[in-house]
Parts: sequence; structure tokens; C-alpha cells
Amino acid sequence: MSALSDTLFIVALLGYLVAMMLYATAYVIKGASRQAAAPAEELALVGAGSAAPPVSPVEVVAPPAASDEPQARWMTAAVVSMWLAVAVHLATAATRGIAAGRMPWGNMYEFILSVTVVGGMVWLAVVTAKPSLRQVGLFVALVEALLLGVAGLVYAEVGPLMPALQSTWYIVHVSSVIIASGLFMVGFVPSALFLIRSGYDQGKTSFPYTLGRRVPIAANLERLSFRLHAFAFPIWTFGVAAGAVWAEAAWGRYWGWDPKEVWAFISWVVYAGFLHARATPSVKRTTVAWIAVLGFATMLMNLFGVNIFFTGLHSYAGVE
Repeated sequence: MSALSDTLFIVALLGYLVAMMLYATAYVIKGASRQAAAPAEELALVGAGSAAPPVSPVEVVAPPAASDEPQARWMTAAVVSMWLAVAVHLATAATRGIAAGRMPWGNMYEFILSVTVVGGMVWLAVVTAKPSLRQVGLFVALVEALLLGVAGLVYAEVGPLMPALQSTWYIVHVSSVIIASGLFMVGFVPSALFLIRSGYDQGKTSFPYTLGRRVPIAANLERLSFRLHAFAFPIWTFGVAAGAVWAEAAWGRYWGWDPKEVWAFISWVVYAGFLHARATPSVKRTTVAWIAVLGFATMLMNLFGVNIFFTGLHSYAGVE
């Protein structure tokens, strides 16, 4: 089972890379169809004379339906590839757990594997409910591939769970943290794209703002980001609280300023600030998006920085 899990891991990673290439192809075709449609649109405006309505510099004129067909086929293929990649990804985690005889959350490799599979499933739920947002899948696949690549670098052999983790609270605490982390991961993507799209709408022409013309409108990205973060935050809060209760049972104190505890609390404060800023009308949406990006940065620090550079009671990463 361990060998099967390792093989499936490689297949899942390749699946996300294939999905990225298919999404990228759809993007290129979409851009080409718009450029092909532009001369005809300009001629139509000239022929209309003074009666032609003005066109906003950020307004996107839909190309003829026929030109959308190739792009739609490539986009559909990309979505199908994402479904297959997530299915194999889920099988990777499942076989890893069967091989270990426990939930596959015992080290950094397994934790990343589980967080990313949750993120993949969350994205599939989003794209099923909102097909108009499927262009975001390119960047979700990119994040998935990058994190799985890092997981491969910190790979750990299958082994028994450390005695300190053998508790019912292990299931309660770690599962809630994994679910919330997967949601935050997916929520980070539309937040970053919102900043890119907003910059493009303001007329910025440098990279990465040039990517903005091929992603959903800013309002839809911002709304998706808020909903994912609003759903994840209570789960993260519960996970942190459950960890404190477990710490009291295991170590005789609820809080000990352990590096993992500190950074979990920092993430909680940042995401609480995100929700507060989002509910405050005077705060710009771009500021809110930057807070979301900062929140995900603290999550990465908690996952990688703390495990690699700090030593504490949560040193279960399985890396040297």
C-alpha cells in the first residue's frame, strides 16, 4: 500500500500539471479569439458613425459564439483533468492511511498531502456550483502542484504514530485544522487574482496585471474569497481551541507559547482582521484582499518555517 500510495502521488502531481497545461491552452485560445474579433468590432463601430456607443477601456466584448467553442472544449478538458487529479490525490492519501494503519496526518508530508486534497475537493465543489469561475482553476492547479512538489521534497517513510499523538484529540484537532487550511488555501487564490484583476481594471499594463483580462471580474473573485474565508474561519477557531484542550490534557497547560501555537494564533488574528475589514465599509476591497494574502503567508510560515527552523512540542514534521 505504501508503494501504491507513492506511485499515485506521482500520478496526481502529473494530473495537476496536465490540468495546468490544458487551462493555459484555453487561456491562449481565448486571447486569440478576442484579438481576431477586435477588427470586426472596430469596423462595426466605424460603420455605425456617431450613433455607436462608446466602449470602456476595460469592457470585454464577447466574441462570436463559434470562436468560443475551441476555448470551451479545452476548458472542459482542463476541468475533467482536475477531477481526475483530485480523485487520484484522494486515493494517494487513502492508501497512505491504510499503509500506516492510521489517519495520514503524522508528519509534514502527510499533512501537506491532506491539506491539498481538501483544497482540491473544495475547488471541485466551487467549480460545480459556479462554472463561470472555472478560469480560476489554472491557479488552483498551480498551487496544488507547487505544494505537492514541496511534499515530495519532505517525503517521510510510513511509520507508526508518535505516542504523544495517540489521542482522540488527534482526530478532532488535526482534522479541523486540515479542513480549514484547505479552505484558506483555495480562498487565497481568488484574493490574489482579485488584486491582479483590480490592477488591470485600473489600467495597469505590467505583469502580473496583464493576466487580469482573462480571469473573472473582480466582484466575483472578491465574493468567492470572502465566502471561503468566512466558512474556514470558524473551523480554524475550533481547531485552535481543540488544540488548547488537548494541550491541557497532554502537557498540563492550555497555552505554552510553543512556536506552532504562536503562529496558529497569529493566523487566527490575521483572518479575524480580514473578516472585520470585509465588514467595514470604509476599508477598501484591495486592502481586504491583501490581508487574505498575508493570512495565507502566515499559514505557510506555520507549516514550513516553524517545522524547519524552530523546535518545540509540535516537532512532528518528520524532517531533519
